[in-house]
Amino acid sequence: MTEDAPKPDKYAGWSQEQINAHFNEKARKKKAARDKMLADKTNEKGLLIVHTGKGKGKSTAAFGLAARAIGNDMRVGVVQFVKGKWETGERKVLEAFPDQIVIKTMGEGFTWETQDRERDVAAANRAWDAAKEMIEACRGGEPAYDMLIFDELNIVLRYDHLDLEEVIATLQDRPEDLHIVVTGRNAKEALIEVADLVTEMTQIKHPFREQGVKAQKGVEY
Repeated sequence: MTEDAPKPDKYAGWSQEQINAHFNEKARKKKAARDKMLADKTNEKGLLIVHTGKGKGKSTAAFGLAARAIGNDMRVGVVQFVKGKWETGERKVLEAFPDQIVIKTMGEGFTWETQDRERDVAAANRAWDAAKEMIEACRGGEPAYDMLIFDELNIVLRYDHLDLEEVIATLQDRPEDLHIVVTGRNAKEALIEVADLVTEMTQIKHPFREQGVKAQKGVEY
């Protein structure tokens, strides 16, 4: 049979009732297998989550987690390491829940905007100090936060504005039940290695690069 030849119909001669019964049985077996798999997954712990890659949506996905956490009566802390001065739609939405979220905008802008490495390093260290304070606020007694988002931390690590070993050691030493989300492209391999969940956003097409379309409200910010 050549590649272009039509493939035989697997269900030729079957009645619709037989086809439905066949797929219902497949679904039953799949559910049984999944139920068995889920029965073994009983552990809970705070996760170290990394969103990286060249595609857009890393911070957006992190703020989506923040919205989900707020919907579950959890408390969220956010430190924005780079683009904190940007007015974004998701930040406005989250700030409508001041009792559940604290957002610290520590960024000075991207390196090509500031063109001042000393200033960039100082800003990164101030943001990291704020991040460490949030982590420490989750130790002992009633934790201040259930989830922390360190937006664009990967960017300052990429440019060596912070000590990578110290950052990783601090993240690993987080309280047991605390979730931490780190965003930004070019995540360091050492961070990926210790993370529990890593998602890489892959860029397939982008209107800015290919069509000259500027960043638009409601999509990019």
